[in-house]
Amino acid sequence: MQQDDVAASYRDSNKATVRLVLWTLAWAATLAAARFGPEFVWDSRRAASWVAVAANVLAGVAWIVAFIRFLRALDDLWRKIIQSALAATLGAGWVAGFGYLVADGAGLVALDPDIALFPALLGVAYLIALLVGWIRYR
Repeated sequence: MQQDDVAASYRDSNKATVRLVLWTLAWAATLAAARFGPEFVWDSRRAASWVAVAANVLAGVAWIVAFIRFLRALDDLWRKIIQSALAATLGAGWVAGFGYLVADGAGLVALDPDIALFPALLGVAYLIALLVGWIRYR
């Protein structure tokens, strides 16, 4: 009986992972369409651009729902590791973001970094926090 529960849990986890991957790819594709479509595909037609942005937002909402379901399908230890990594990333983003705003407002920052650098730094912070959690609970 217990083997059936483990097998069902494993199947549910795999289904949730596949759905998360598919929604991640859909979100990335709609993001690329919304970003590059006006320039390369539909020649800056505003209606097409709004449709692409709306599709991106809807795919993003579906991705968030898939991620929540993915977290629910994980075992308790991996859920704790991922949630701790997400909390550390959120904290690092708030501290770094507001620290930059304060320093910029005080005239202490000479350079103006590209906004795309911020999500990349958040990704690095998340991966480091995930690795630290994995090592801690290994």
